[in-house]
Amino acid sequence: MGGGIDVSANKEPVTEPFASWVASLSLSDVPEDVRTRVKHILLDGLGCALLGSKLPWSVKAKEAICTLEGPGKCSLIGYNQGLGPLPAALLNSTFLQAFEMDEFHFANPIHGSSVIIPAIFAAAQHESSPITGASLLLAALVGYETGPRVGAALGGHQILGMGWHSGPIFGPAASAAAVSKLWNQPAEIIEESIGTACTQAGGLMSAQYESMVKRMQHGFAARSGVLAASLSREGFRGIKKVFDREYGGFLTTFSLGSKNTPRFDGAELLSELGSRWDLLGFSIKRYASCATTHGSVDCIRTLLSDHPDQMKDVSRIAKITIYMPEVARKRAAFAPERPITAIAAQMSAPYAVAVALLDGDVTPHQFATELLGRDAIWEIMPKVTCTTSEEFYHTWAHKAVVEFDDGTSVTSTIKAPTGVDPALTNEGIVDKFRTVTKGVITEERQRAIEKFILNLEDVEDVNVALKALLDEETVNVIA
Repeated sequence: MGGGIDVSANKEPVTEPFASWVASLSLSDVPEDVRTRVKHILLDGLGCALLGSKLPWSVKAKEAICTLEGPGKCSLIGYNQGLGPLPAALLNSTFLQAFEMDEFHFANPIHGSSVIIPAIFAAAQHESSPITGASLLLAALVGYETGPRVGAALGGHQILGMGWHSGPIFGPAASAAAVSKLWNQPAEIIEESIGTACTQAGGLMSAQYESMVKRMQHGFAARSGVLAASLSREGFRGIKKVFDREYGGFLTTFSLGSKNTPRFDGAELLSELGSRWDLLGFSIKRYASCATTHGSVDCIRTLLSDHPDQMKDVSRIAKITIYMPEVARKRAAFAPERPITAIAAQMSAPYAVAVALLDGDVTPHQFATELLGRDAIWEIMPKVTCTTSEEFYHTWAHKAVVEFDDGTSVTSTIKAPTGVDPALTNEGIVDKFRTVTKGVITEERQRAIEKFILNLEDVEDVNVALKALLDEETVNVIA
């Protein structure tokens, strides 16, 4: 039994066929609109990394890692400094996740860019021979497609309800697949790379409260993939059939405790592979808070727009009830306590509701240290109750009911948060990149990065551009 394949859960093996697809994929197999969307997702992620590179927790992480690691040739985004590929992947991911502005796959929760971009950039810069932009784009496509499919095989949001941080669980396989593709590895090496990456998967959602490590956990996945691909390329054997094994397999093990029936479905890895692009499910985040708070924020913003006279005097609000899916309630319904950290504020739906109600928006600047303790926020939060709606159980719909001291009330319901439905357009992503990086880098550097990413297929050697675009110092505009 120990080495067997669980045919009751996976009717057919899926690991080797998936690795073969990764190995055989070429850019000509990918529709133009999909390639274009991935380039814009890359641009969004890079903007988030630039924004986050000098935030206090990013600086602490950088200082700690640099006491352990010597110099190298892989760029540290926002610093005129290079490290080896493993610490560079870890830190650049930490920078990208530093302020909850990076994209998110709502169906199968993972922040793809924080896993893929740091891994493939480090892997490219580690190489002595030129890496073309087309190769980098293809590797990114593989990574962005792999993460959500691994998540779907494990039941998507179910794993969040079990207390796991889903991205660092789904992410190692995505990072390993992307790096292996960048290095043009054969299917058997890709399969073993994925196996070695999957045995490093892990991450606890208790990281979302007072810690800084939540910002780094996708970085563990990025680093794991680079390490796994490097080991396999040099002949260090990894786990085969990691998605198929019954005993100690990735899907059988991480689905323990799942309420889904069946607990997992490995066939999701191969479902319409090459014709249905799950990466198109990545949503560009509109707000600087946890994705599970966005529906609540949208409801409040709608009420502010539709009922300005009633909503403008917050002192008249007696109660706010937010109806949300169960996974959102488990993840974000908690009310933080003073003294609060930025990460706890960003993870909390009551906090996000209070900020949206007071300021009309939820942006990075509202989580500056001096604003976290505003009395008005702490007066509103006790009035906010988050509850599960059976009607919304398997959706991303939210409803807000605001009750006033005279007994009247107003209600807003949304089917899905902004960025999911409707999705942010490619033009909107460019606008977001410019907004997020305003003051962080120069306008000249903004345009150079846009040109590089959006014309990636035409770049002959990405390493020449990467060093020039990433190494220049950034400015902390939030503080």
